[in-house]
Amino acid sequence: MMRFIRPFGASLLSIVLACVAIAAEPATGQQTSRPNIVFILTDDLAPWALGVAGNRDAKTPNLDRLFRDGAYLVNAFTVTPVCSPSRAALMASRYGSELGITDFLNDGIERELGLDPSLPTWPKILAASGYTTGLVGKWHLGSLDKYHPTQLGYGYFMGFRGGGTSPKNPMLEVEGKRQEVKGFTSDILTDAAIEFIRRNPAGPFAISLHYRSPHEPWTPIADEDAAPFKDLDPAIPNPNYPNLDIPRVKDMTRRYLASVHEVDRNVGRLRQAIEELKLAEKTVIIFTSDHGYNMGHNGIWHKGNGHWIVTKPPPATENIPKNQRPNMYDNSLRVPTAVCWPGVIRPGTIVENVVANIDWFPTLVAIGGAEIPKDAKIRGRSFLPLLKGEKIAWDDTFYGEYSTHHQSHTHMRTARTPRWKLVRDFLNDGRDELYDLEKDPAETTNLIARSNSEIKQVVAELDAKILAHMKENGDAVLDELRKRDHGSPQ
Repeated sequence: MMRFIRPFGASLLSIVLACVAIAAEPATGQQTSRPNIVFILTDDLAPWALGVAGNRDAKTPNLDRLFRDGAYLVNAFTVTPVCSPSRAALMASRYGSELGITDFLNDGIERELGLDPSLPTWPKILAASGYTTGLVGKWHLGSLDKYHPTQLGYGYFMGFRGGGTSPKNPMLEVEGKRQEVKGFTSDILTDAAIEFIRRNPAGPFAISLHYRSPHEPWTPIADEDAAPFKDLDPAIPNPNYPNLDIPRVKDMTRRYLASVHEVDRNVGRLRQAIEELKLAEKTVIIFTSDHGYNMGHNGIWHKGNGHWIVTKPPPATENIPKNQRPNMYDNSLRVPTAVCWPGVIRPGTIVENVVANIDWFPTLVAIGGAEIPKDAKIRGRSFLPLLKGEKIAWDDTFYGEYSTHHQSHTHMRTARTPRWKLVRDFLNDGRDELYDLEKDPAETTNLIARSNSEIKQVVAELDAKILAHMKENGDAVLDELRKRDHGSPQ
């Protein structure tokens, strides 16, 4: 479904201005030329960390404006809540279990792993159709030359191939050579993206800007980004959670929000440059994240490979160390997402349908007016009609997966509807979860042990969806189950 936004926390004046903007916007679909595409991907940014989502502690005026200037996708998810498999799904529209990338790639012990360069990707298709393509920032889909971004469709690359770099004075690949670059990393990456745009004013171009922020470590950080949070006493989501380390949560929240502010400031710089180059009307700007984040939510911090932030964590198990809490919570899976396309997407649009990052491939190809090869196997579907406000049939069921193998060992799979969410861990008994999202959106009460008929029916239906996806994807976990003589799922 689609509706128009009531500006979040807005004054009467801002509501009036928003209505004027909507009224002045040309009819959907009037733009016919191939637009430039600016795809901004952050690292570890949760929707709750933005002012537009109602966070009064956040300082994100530029992002709030971007979310209001186009479509705000309030139910956008990643299929795997950790870096590498999420990015692989974004690039190839396939699940990590299909690609051999099920957890973050450890640069030290997994150098031979990466995204298969023979796969179709949306940058490849756009480049073949006439787009000038580039990537600035984080890659994390293979550090060897054969996995280089230029082998997967990007004509230009400046950034870092691995999982991380310093927030200041980073080691970056510049013109094919790895070197230290002085300054704050987000500023440096933004400068490089702006320079790419300046060099390609005629278009069409497609530039991916992958920030490392707000990934931990959050410091050092520029004074202008840290200052608004120096004396902040931040609100935390669940202060009554048993044994929650509240002082630590508050300290980490201050530093995290400062890093989010750094992203916001640089997105503002980028948009200003696009406007000064008179490219705003020709450019689609997309903003999203590789996954969400927890900051005290459900007693943890981090993402799908979460860490307990309580003074008395649960004891370790055979596959899960004492301080680890691998999870598929919505706060790990949900990503902040906005698409701004002047003349095509009406300002103030809210898309409530469920979309996933595997859907970007067909959506970006459609935005660019290109075509996906008929023999290309992809799992996503284009949500461009939803952005335009068209009424189409759309299944709001979501499927996700995460097999952890670094800090813990799990085989988590989830099926989610707007009402119910089932999480199964096929490796560890006793870790299955069921949540009623309508009554319990914070996922505080696991209903899996209840034996009433409704719960049994819901579990059976969602379990069937999980197994169907696993079979379709050729998920190797099914073979592992058979080998352990746990039966053959039908």
